[in-house]
Amino acid sequence: MDAKDLDTPVVTIDLDVMERTIRRTQEYFDRHGIAFRPHIKTHKIPAIAHLQVDAGARGITCQKLGEAEVFLAAGLKDILIPYNIMGEEKLDRLGRLARQASAGGQITVCVDSAFTAEGISRAASRAGVEIGVEVECDTGMHRAGVQSPQEAADLAALIARLPGLRFRGWMTYPTTPETVSFFEEASRLLGPSGPTAEVRSGGGTPSMWQAHEALPVVNEYRAGTYVYFDRNSVGAGAATWDDCAMLVHMTVVSRPTRDRAILDGGSKTLSSDTTGEGNKGFGRIVEYPEAVLYGQSEEHGHVDLSACPPERRPELGERVTVIPNHCCVTTNLQDEVVGVRGGKVEITWPVLARGKIR
Repeated sequence: MDAKDLDTPVVTIDLDVMERTIRRTQEYFDRHGIAFRPHIKTHKIPAIAHLQVDAGARGITCQKLGEAEVFLAAGLKDILIPYNIMGEEKLDRLGRLARQASAGGQITVCVDSAFTAEGISRAASRAGVEIGVEVECDTGMHRAGVQSPQEAADLAALIARLPGLRFRGWMTYPTTPETVSFFEEASRLLGPSGPTAEVRSGGGTPSMWQAHEALPVVNEYRAGTYVYFDRNSVGAGAATWDDCAMLVHMTVVSRPTRDRAILDGGSKTLSSDTTGEGNKGFGRIVEYPEAVLYGQSEEHGHVDLSACPPERRPELGERVTVIPNHCCVTTNLQDEVVGVRGGKVEITWPVLARGKIR
C-alpha cells in the first residue's frame, strides 16, 4: 500500500530516516565513550526501543511508571525513571516493577528530597528488592532537582544509608554549561569515604551533539526527540529537515478564501506546542513552506496562504504533510503510527504507552 493512499489525518514514520538516525546517534556516543540511554517518551513503542537497544543503547529511560510497566512487559529490563515517585499506590507499583526486573535487569529512579528517598526505601523493603537511586540536580532548568552541590551530596549520603537503596549518581536535564561544575563539586563533597557517583547522567536532544564537551564528567546521556526529530529540533540546530522521520498527513477540506485553507487535523492531531524555530505556527507544511499553520480547532488546522506564490497554493482535496513542532506530544495523541519505507507502508505500530501519565 502506498503511504499516499492512507486515510487522513495519519502519522507516518520514515523507517529509513529513523533507522539512520538511530545508527548515527549510537555511533556518536560509542565514539566518545558515553553510555546512551534513549528516552522512550518520544515514540512510546517497545519495538522501536528494541531497535535502539540492539544498536547499542545501555538501556532506556521512561518518564512515568506506566511507561516503564509497558516496556518491562515487552522485555526491556534496564530502565531509568527520572521522576520523583511518591504516594503509596505508586510506591507499591515501583516495588513490583523492581522485583519483576530483578531477573537480568534493574530499575533506577531519581529523587530530589529525603521525603521521596525514604518512601522508595520503604517500597524496596516491602518488595524485598534493591532499587538504584540517582539524585536529580537542577543545573539550569529550574524545574525539579536539588539546588546546590551540597544538597546533592547530603541527599546522596542519606540514600546510601537507607535500606533497599543503592546510590548510583547524579542526573540532570538538560545538560547546561553549569552541569559539569555542579557534578564535579557534588562528587568532591561526597569525600573519599562517601558513596561514589558512578553514573553522571545528562540529557536533551538540542545539545546532543555537544555531549562529548562535558566529558569525562557526564558519562551517560539521555535523548528522546532525536529518534524522530521535529521542527523544534531543526530550529535548535540538532537536525535538518531531511532528518525528520515523523510526518503528519492531512487533507485540505476547505478553502474559504484565497488566502486561507483548512486541514482535517487540529489540536487533537498535532501538538499545541509553539516553535523556537522563528516562524509562527504549529508545524511546517513540507509542500508549502511559506504557508503558516497559524491556528487549530480540535479537528481543523487553520492555514494562512498569503505568503505563498499565487500560482502555487494547495487545492481543495489535496494532501499535504506536516512536520510537527514537537513530535513527543504528537505521538501521545495517536493510537497508532505507520512505518513507511520508500513510500510504501511496511508496518503499523500501536502506541502502546500512549496516555501512561501515572
